[in-house]
Amino acid sequence: MLDAVVPSSAASPTVPDRLTPGGPGYRRMSFALFAAGIATFALLYSTQALLPAVSASFGATAGQASWTVSAATGALALCVLPLSALSERFGRRQMMTASLAVAVVIGMLVPFAPSIGWLIALRAVQGAALAGLPASAMAYLAEEVRPKALVAAIGLFVAGNSIGGMSGRILAGWVAQLWGWRVALGAIGLLAVACAVVFHLLIPRARHFSPASLNPKALARTVTGHLSDPLLRRLYAIGALFMTVFGAVYTVIGYRLVDEPFGLPQGVVGSIFLVYLVGTVSSAAAGRLVARLGRRGALYLAVSTTAAGLLLSLADQLAAILAGLVLITAGFFAGHAVASSSVSRTATTGRAQASALYQSAYYLGSSAGGTLGAVAFHTGGWAGTVALGVLAVLGVLSITLFGSRAARTERLRAASPAPVHN
Repeated sequence: MLDAVVPSSAASPTVPDRLTPGGPGYRRMSFALFAAGIATFALLYSTQALLPAVSASFGATAGQASWTVSAATGALALCVLPLSALSERFGRRQMMTASLAVAVVIGMLVPFAPSIGWLIALRAVQGAALAGLPASAMAYLAEEVRPKALVAAIGLFVAGNSIGGMSGRILAGWVAQLWGWRVALGAIGLLAVACAVVFHLLIPRARHFSPASLNPKALARTVTGHLSDPLLRRLYAIGALFMTVFGAVYTVIGYRLVDEPFGLPQGVVGSIFLVYLVGTVSSAAAGRLVARLGRRGALYLAVSTTAAGLLLSLADQLAAILAGLVLITAGFFAGHAVASSSVSRTATTGRAQASALYQSAYYLGSSAGGTLGAVAFHTGGWAGTVALGVLAVLGVLSITLFGSRAARTERLRAASPAPVHN
């Protein structure tokens, strides 16, 4: 199965018909996956900006309401690997299309949840449905796009994620202020329907995909091989830790801003997510950052930016909080784009599984960040949430420093002359 996962034509950077910027099909592919990214993040985090309203409607605590986000991301994390394995058999394009279709149907049912328990359950099913899209998209890009354009292509997909996260939350905030959170979730569902139609109409057929038979033992060997790779393990941990920061901050920020001394209305709180535009820029620029600074240099910059934003957000001035969110968002999306594209370049076989493992770690980080961030906020206020974020950022820094040291040691070992035996 390992040889069947990535066809020989896909593994060669000289294949003439692979997609490249300016070439035929690249623009359609970019728009299609951009739309898919919008739908994915709009649906996945549809309740995040509405958590204070959901809490009030069901009499739930911040920790209980946070599970409407964490259940979706946790289910995605658990299902992304098995669904990526199915994509090896049935195709990346088919898996992405089916994933979006099911998630959109669930999205139209979510507004009618009669209790917080039903809402959490529906959101878990929706997250499981969405699991077929992220890893399949990464594998599709790795197979169909020329290697030199891969970071930029994945950056555009991640940019679609940021636009979806932003537009979904802003739309939800203002609609909820006017007509309530249930209507807001319905509006997000309709946005996702439109994005799913665009995706289906534009996505080019896969030209470098070869179906593989489903073989659990071979799948286990592939996964074990990825988990035994030190670089891939570090990249998975980096994705999880970055997302822990992001999940904690954006799950809790609504509660902070609707409370005193700010007392902002729901629509204004939703508009805070305009900050996601910064993520769109930083993720799309990830390729240039890597070209200029190298992968680890780009990660150091992302870590520094995120940490500075966390500390700045401790101030009780709204302008300082907004500036902090800008830095956190820019650092997170840049770090995520660098780490996720590095996974696709590092894995030469079983790319769907490599991407799936990254997505699992990434969304487990989101679930942990959302739930732990809410608990930290309940016990220690915003300072508690920031402390959690700083610990996660220090984890990313430690892993990156270890990777830099390991790479330097490897270079010195390779450069040292072989011993001469008499």
